[in-house]
Amino acid sequence: MTPKPSPLSDELKRGLDAPICLTWELTYGCNLACTHCLSSSGRRDPAELSTEQVFTVIGELHDLKVFYVNLGGGEPTIRPDFYDIVDRCVAHGIGAKFSTNGSTLTPARAARLAATEYVDVQVSIDGADAATNDAVRGDGSFATAVRAMEHLAAAGFGPFKVSVVMTRHNIPQLDRFEALANRFGAQLRLTRLRPSGRGADAWWHLHPTNDQQRHLHAWLLDRPEVLTGDSFFHLSALGGALPGLNLCGAGRVVCLIDPLGDVYACPFVLHDEFRAGSVLDPGGFAEVWRRSPLFVSLRQPASAGACASCGSYDACQGGCMAAKFFTGLPLDGPDPECVLGHGEPALAGGAPGARPRPAPGHSVPIRLGRR
Repeated sequence: MTPKPSPLSDELKRGLDAPICLTWELTYGCNLACTHCLSSSGRRDPAELSTEQVFTVIGELHDLKVFYVNLGGGEPTIRPDFYDIVDRCVAHGIGAKFSTNGSTLTPARAARLAATEYVDVQVSIDGADAATNDAVRGDGSFATAVRAMEHLAAAGFGPFKVSVVMTRHNIPQLDRFEALANRFGAQLRLTRLRPSGRGADAWWHLHPTNDQQRHLHAWLLDRPEVLTGDSFFHLSALGGALPGLNLCGAGRVVCLIDPLGDVYACPFVLHDEFRAGSVLDPGGFAEVWRRSPLFVSLRQPASAGACASCGSYDACQGGCMAAKFFTGLPLDGPDPECVLGHGEPALAGGAPGARPRPAPGHSVPIRLGRR
């Protein structure tokens, strides 16, 4: 009898020849100091990859047939060579998506982006009004982001993305976020708050409540066109899977290159335990992706651990590795935001002082448009 083919998710768990999504933080420099910044950005690091080194990595990604990269930071556009990097990606057939706070996006730059193929732009906000957004991202940041959206829309830049990290303060604004995106002909993208970087401290008072997660799940099920980047696969335990892979892709289908060239399993685990190597090592990125011991181990079958007796494990896959790690929970334990409530007693039984700390950051007390 011919065996039935494995489900796609089982194949993806074993890893791919190249990542589906490669996040590349180009700089730690930023003119904001968002309270939940996953990389604790602020100051540029003098050891950032040079333009020549970045171009070398782009060539390696082309050889690996990487489809696109998500360029971020920090604020990636403050690098003087940023648009040269975008052009080099496009010239090598690699799509360039980048996330920006909008502070450097002038009408001329918006027009340049609109005339460039294979480029996508995400403008980040964390509130549907200035009061909610600026409490997290800094004074004047909401007005700056909306102005950038206006420039992109006026330049005729297709459906750019409006990217929002969900918190307990902005989930009540879901309909308003949708209306804001529609106003500019943009696409709404919602992502999960993780306790990474400065978010390791902010998470405890910003992460959504269980009731809010249920509301978010129902809202997203009614709007399959809203993008999530598989952020909320832990919500599948509620009984309805959201569009996407619905699994942790760390080291399997996604990874991160940081500004210094270090490669991590995903953008939310900037910690030595999840550092797989460096693009500057012999063999470059391809060697890290294909043969690093960390990535090889992540591609092995995982135990359900403490979630083995839960009937929803196959749906939620135990939740987010980064969320567990930085809240001090074991990787085979429940997600701290488990919608069935299994994370709360696990968190209550832990010692706050024993939680792993994110890698040292580059934070500075900066706010855009400080009055």
